[in-house]
Amino acid sequence: GLGIGAASVLAPAYIAEVAPAALRGRLATLQQLAIVLGLFAAFLSNYLIADLAGSAQAVLWLDIAAWRWMFWVELIPPLLFLFGVLFIPESPRYLVAQGLTTRAEQVFKRVSDMDAKQQITEVKRSLHGTSKPSIADLFIDNSKKIHPIVWVGVALSVFQQFVGINVVFYYGVELWQAAGFDESQSLQINVLTGTINVLSTLIAIALVDKIGRKPLLLVGSVGMFVSLSAL
Repeated sequence: GLGIGAASVLAPAYIAEVAPAALRGRLATLQQLAIVLGLFAAFLSNYLIADLAGSAQAVLWLDIAAWRWMFWVELIPPLLFLFGVLFIPESPRYLVAQGLTTRAEQVFKRVSDMDAKQQITEVKRSLHGTSKPSIADLFIDNSKKIHPIVWVGVALSVFQQFVGINVVFYYGVELWQAAGFDESQSLQINVLTGTINVLSTLIAIALVDKIGRKPLLLVGSVGMFVSLSAL
C-alpha cells in the first residue's frame, strides 16, 4: 500500500517534469499502460500457474501450493522497478527549483534534444512568483471556498473508483465463479478483461494528444454506463 501509494503520485509527476511539452500527455499515460500491462501479466501468470498445477489450491513445485507461487511471481516487477529507479536522473524541474541549474542542464541534455539552457529558462519562468505549495492553495483567495477545479479532480478520482473496476480486477475469479463458471474459466475471463484493458489504454495513448482529454472521458463514461447497465 505504501509503495503503490507513493509510486502512483510520484511516477506521473516525474514523467510530467521530464517529458517534452508536445509528448507530455502521451508519456504521462504510459504509467496507466504499465498498470494495465501489470494486471494483464498477473492474470495470465495466475491462469498458467493454476492450469499447470490443476487448481490454485493444488501443490506445485517444491510441494508448495500454486497460489503461493502466484504471489512470488509478483516479486519480479517491483525488483525491475527498483533496478530502473537506480538509473533515472533527478527531475530537472526539482533541480532548478533547488538552484542546482548545472545538474538540471545535464539532465535536460540526457533526456531531450532541445536546447538545455532554453529549457532551464522556461522552467525558471514557470517557477517565477510561485510560492511554496500549501493547503491554502486549495481555496479561492484564502476564503473558505475550494477551487472548482479541485472538486473536478476529486470527483473524477472518486467516481472512477465507484464504478467498481477494481473489484472486477481483484476479485474477478470469485465473481465469475459465483456466476457459475469454474476456476479455469474464471481465470480465462480475467485474462480477457486484462487484454481489453490494455487495448483500450493503447487507443487512449494514441488519441489523447489528438482529440483531447474531455472527448475520451465522455466516450469512456458512456461505455461504462452502457456496459454496467447491461450487467
